[in-house]
Amino acid sequence: MKSLAKETAYYGISSILGKTLNWLLTPLFTYKLATTGEYGIITNIYAYVALVIVLLTFGMETGLFRFANQKDKYNPTEVYSTILVAVGSVVLLFLALITIFLKPVTSLLDPQITTTYVYLMVLVLCMDAFSCIPFAYLRYKNRPIRFAALKVLFIILYIALCLFFLLLCPFLYKNYPFLVDWFYKPDSGVLYILISNLIATFIQTCCLLPELLGFKYKFSWSLFKTIFKYSFPLLILGIAGVLSQTIDKIIFPIVYPDKAVRLAQLGIYGAAFKIAVVMVMFTQAFRYAYEPFIFAKNRSSDNRKAYAEAMKYFIIIGLLIFLGVTFYMDILKYFIKPTYFEGLVVVPIVMMGELFFGIYFNLSLWYKLTDKTYWGAIFSVAGCIIIIALNIIFIPKYGYIACAWASFIGYLLIMLASYFVGQKKYPIKYDLKTIGIYFGLAWVLYIVSQLVHFEHTGIRLVFNTALLIVYLSVLLKRDLPLSEIPYLNKFVKNKFK
Repeated sequence: MKSLAKETAYYGISSILGKTLNWLLTPLFTYKLATTGEYGIITNIYAYVALVIVLLTFGMETGLFRFANQKDKYNPTEVYSTILVAVGSVVLLFLALITIFLKPVTSLLDPQITTTYVYLMVLVLCMDAFSCIPFAYLRYKNRPIRFAALKVLFIILYIALCLFFLLLCPFLYKNYPFLVDWFYKPDSGVLYILISNLIATFIQTCCLLPELLGFKYKFSWSLFKTIFKYSFPLLILGIAGVLSQTIDKIIFPIVYPDKAVRLAQLGIYGAAFKIAVVMVMFTQAFRYAYEPFIFAKNRSSDNRKAYAEAMKYFIIIGLLIFLGVTFYMDILKYFIKPTYFEGLVVVPIVMMGELFFGIYFNLSLWYKLTDKTYWGAIFSVAGCIIIIALNIIFIPKYGYIACAWASFIGYLLIMLASYFVGQKKYPIKYDLKTIGIYFGLAWVLYIVSQLVHFEHTGIRLVFNTALLIVYLSVLLKRDLPLSEIPYLNKFVKNKFK
């Protein structure tokens, strides 16, 4: 368990750090890109990337873990080699097809998305997809430090290159043009973001060469068929999961009626969405700690009580984050450029939807512990279908606000479905009374903050702070006394003894 906790920390910290630092690039992109449409291009392209990587790896990462660990039946090196050859072949085939049909593929997208943009991202996602397998092999070999180091290396390189192209180069071009005018072109922000990603990904992939050498490559067709049969359902589940998270950013330019501004509108939505990503990162951090926890507690006599407590505090802290972001929007909104401010209306909706998704993840323990994971596929596919349908139906009329509500409704429905089915299959006595109290309190405080309007920003922030103190006071009085919080409890005891 100690080893599991340590490795979870390495994998989790590197992943969360990557998401956090990538999130922190949002101000740079929104302030330095010339138009909201350019940020719309970035939003749209990266949505496609997330989906295509899942397709190119087709569940083989999990297949590697599953079959490489069956050493009595399979040779781990042969499993790894077979999967590398399979994924590598699919990636090369995909790259060849895109190279041949680059113009027809690009013509399916918005006219502002050029063939150069498409090809740069294809190169990136091909390297990313192939790298997924050696990264999975590092996890199989229990090498979390190397895994995390390479992930962090990519993050540092990507950020450094973005700063170089978007901040340093414009400065040099203006003051010392002879230094950069031989390669730098002003007003090409999207191009340089993609180039930064390509360079950082290429260097990271080169660093994985030790995991790609030192053994004899061998492809076993019979072994591949066995692995593929196991991995294919995971591919369907992965596609449904990624689509739920990204489909709105893919569908929007397709169904939005005004073609002249569709990418500009998507850029506004994508930038505002980034503010709400605070909730996504909280949920992600919780997931890395929670999955090892639920399987570790599975043999304990009080396991269901522990699961119920974990759910309660997840919701309490999630609602606290929701209130913190919405109450201090007057400050946090400058995380993005003022031209994107009209999209801030989606932030509370997206955050609450992501909280529902986090609750759904917490509820998923019942089908994981009972080995009925097909329920997870049912819920994920159903949620994905609901979200896609709502986006297609309502985006033409309501614009990007429909994207936020579609996710909100989809996540709410699969959360409720998982709860009611789970209570029959693996009943857990959740503290619904306490959860209801905090939901009610949070919504009352939020509504009050919206209805009571002060023209002066400072007064409004003070008022919202008072509302937040009300929530914290209830929390500290009712469910989280200071005397029970690690580290703080020592201070409280010493202060008042």
